[in-house]
Amino acid sequence: MPTYTPPLRDMQFVMHEVLHVMDDFKAIPRHAEVDIDTINAVLEEGGKFAAEVIFPLNISGDTEGCSYDPATRRVKTPKGFKEAYAQYVEAGWAALSCDPDVGGQGLPLVVNQCFYEMMNSANQAWTMYPGLTHGAYAALHTYGTEEQKKTYLHKMTSGEWTGTMCLTEPHCGTDLGLMRSKAEAQPDGSYKITGEKIFISAGEHDMAGNIIHLVLARLTDAPPGIKGVSLFIVPKFKVNADGTLGERNSIYCAGLEHKMGIHANATAQIVLDGAYGTLVGQPNKGMQAMFVMMNAARLGVGNQSLGLTEVAYQNGLAYAKDRIQMRSLTGNKAKDKPADPIIVHPDVRRMLLTAKAYAEGGRALAMFCSVLLEKEHYHPDEKVRKDSGEMLSLLTPITKAFLTDNGYEAATMCQQVFGGHGYIKQNGMEQFVRDARINMIYEGTNTIQSLDLLGRKILGNNGATLKKFGKLIAALVEEEGVNEKMAEFINPIAMLGDQMTKFTTEIGFKGFQNADEVGAAAVPYLRVAGHMVFGYFWARMAQVALQQIAAGNTDLFYVAKLQTARFYFAKLFPETATLMRTARAGSKVLMDTDAALAI
Repeated sequence: MPTYTPPLRDMQFVMHEVLHVMDDFKAIPRHAEVDIDTINAVLEEGGKFAAEVIFPLNISGDTEGCSYDPATRRVKTPKGFKEAYAQYVEAGWAALSCDPDVGGQGLPLVVNQCFYEMMNSANQAWTMYPGLTHGAYAALHTYGTEEQKKTYLHKMTSGEWTGTMCLTEPHCGTDLGLMRSKAEAQPDGSYKITGEKIFISAGEHDMAGNIIHLVLARLTDAPPGIKGVSLFIVPKFKVNADGTLGERNSIYCAGLEHKMGIHANATAQIVLDGAYGTLVGQPNKGMQAMFVMMNAARLGVGNQSLGLTEVAYQNGLAYAKDRIQMRSLTGNKAKDKPADPIIVHPDVRRMLLTAKAYAEGGRALAMFCSVLLEKEHYHPDEKVRKDSGEMLSLLTPITKAFLTDNGYEAATMCQQVFGGHGYIKQNGMEQFVRDARINMIYEGTNTIQSLDLLGRKILGNNGATLKKFGKLIAALVEEEGVNEKMAEFINPIAMLGDQMTKFTTEIGFKGFQNADEVGAAAVPYLRVAGHMVFGYFWARMAQVALQQIAAGNTDLFYVAKLQTARFYFAKLFPETATLMRTARAGSKVLMDTDAALAI
């Protein structure tokens, strides 16, 4: 059976020694009084909830899955899920980083980020039920009317009600401009909404008293395409004026998808038959409001794969230390045993270190993004808010795509460490692989994220935001450029930083002549950008480790961090050279292939 230990030490390292988040919080009035001890204590308890309450339900929940009753159109979650959710709500975890004005605890978003990483390691399928609620909460908190906020936010903050995002339909996939769901205005200001939605995670379940669906639909006079989409609140149960639950709304689950992974999360087919709804934001401006939720979800999906990377690594490492098989190429290491532990073999270490490097680099990026989000919304300086929002916009597709690509690779590698035992369900590794696979697909496939990064976030503003990240690299290079001990970390990112300008300009020029050039280059481009970002954070982590060691700190944590940084720059970062060559190969070898694809 798999095990899980919350990585609290590494979280504290990134927060307090690398990012120095307390300095940022002191400049934000709502967090000026938050202290390190409080953050650490909350995360320690959060780790216990993840490891002791929901982790034991991961394999059993996957085995049992969700069940659907066609007669009642109700969904039952696996054994123990409902009870675990009740513990989650009772302990106040749902309100961790929510606004105190609607019942939240108001803790920094980085605390919620770390808590959710641990829950994703423990049980991604379970965590998706409360996780989606945060995105719905964010959209309503930003664009909801005062009446909508009063009706829904307190219950969503407490966790008594959950939320979903109902976007796509059977015929349209990512192209939401093709959707057909209709919203008909009513005399009382509400709307009757009719249509079908698919792939709705946590779309129906028995864990909470109500489900607040955020639904995209078209007004009867809406213009065609994406510019004619509006957003509506459609509750499972209507809410009475006094806040109690009223009659059942005409929004139903018509069935559940039978999936490769996340079996314990109800991926629902939703039917709306004249369902009661209220408009969120302005008519035909639904994507503006929904993008608040979608961007939160994209960061959340990156966090899902971060969690899976960590738990897969932990179990792969434990197995490699215990499993004996063959002898080391350099002679017997365990002379008292008939064979050596497989961790002595170079390629086993390569796989484990790949997972470790991706987990720890991903953690730094995810935390950095959560601090940017905090500053974007709550920093008193308008320029800081604007700059933080721009940087977060750049890093969101990287967080979603790079972390999920890496997460799947890491889970597969750690399964490989187990050999044949990794293919056996009871060891948990095959579930990590299956669960990780969806993260590369939903909330915009990783190709969509790559197109968004290159086409909109970089070429769309002539690389202005990319240059701002480049300034972070340049500042670190200037600070450590003459430090010989930092050369193996500084030189690669300095070189890539210089190459990115020419690389981006070249792709942009080709794309101006032929848009397919951007499409052909986007995926490898995002991975290059991902390594540039990871390289920056790994250099900063190595910098701290070297400083601590030089100061006489004997904690092996810093030695381990330094060794992992060296592995990353020696074995993973050089992928950028191949990726740039692939991107530069252009679109012709892809598009001039009608004969090849006709066979």
